[in-house]
Amino acid sequence: MTKKLYASFIYFLLYIPIVILIIYSFNASKYSVQWKGFTLEWYEKLLQNDSLIEAALNTLQVAFTSAFAATILGALGAIALYRYDFFGKKFLNSLVYILIMSPEIVMGISLLMLFIFLTMPLGFWTLFIAHVTFCVPFVIVTVLARMNGFDLSIIEAAKDLGASEWITFKAILLPNIIPALLAGFLLSFTLSLDDVIISFFVTGPDYEILPLKIYSMVKLGVKPEINALSAVMFIFTLVMVVLSQIFMKKKTL
Repeated sequence: MTKKLYASFIYFLLYIPIVILIIYSFNASKYSVQWKGFTLEWYEKLLQNDSLIEAALNTLQVAFTSAFAATILGALGAIALYRYDFFGKKFLNSLVYILIMSPEIVMGISLLMLFIFLTMPLGFWTLFIAHVTFCVPFVIVTVLARMNGFDLSIIEAAKDLGASEWITFKAILLPNIIPALLAGFLLSFTLSLDDVIISFFVTGPDYEILPLKIYSMVKLGVKPEINALSAVMFIFTLVMVVLSQIFMKKKTL
């Protein structure tokens, strides 16, 4: 009973600010924090804000394309680390976790310096490359976790029956790692959707995304539209995380 109370208290501290934000997104008061009644006005104004809608579309474009690319690259990397022995394998495996633990501000500055060195104009492509870079390690870890519970005897049996590497991958490996691929895609999509720090360094003035748009709006004060937008983003992110957790559940082979 004590453990349940302790866990409930921790979750209460974590989520009560978000709950308050969502509640106040329906507050009829524009400037006061006092409750003035229920309204959907701020959500209606949110839908009429063209700049926010454009930023949201840009965010979805970057998130979807980078998550798709990161899933492919991450899957190939995980298969290579799992199936093959080569020089520097342990070192490369360690680098994956180093990238995950690396501070975002360090990665953002380093990527900015890289793009400046390559004279690449900041915009969609720099955002795309940056988001793929920090999403790939998460996909590798997700797919590796799935493959570590895989029965190697099935692959050996396929080899004994004369199956090629491609047939083994298509008929055995791929069907069993699809849940991990979907989970990795959803996780990458969520990470890209919410990223602020790295995106701040690698985006240009002509290509605005939603997290940075919200950040710039908050500097002028928290408006009710921001509460509504934050509530929508939280619900959307929550759905994506729940879906990723569902796909991560191991299925009986």
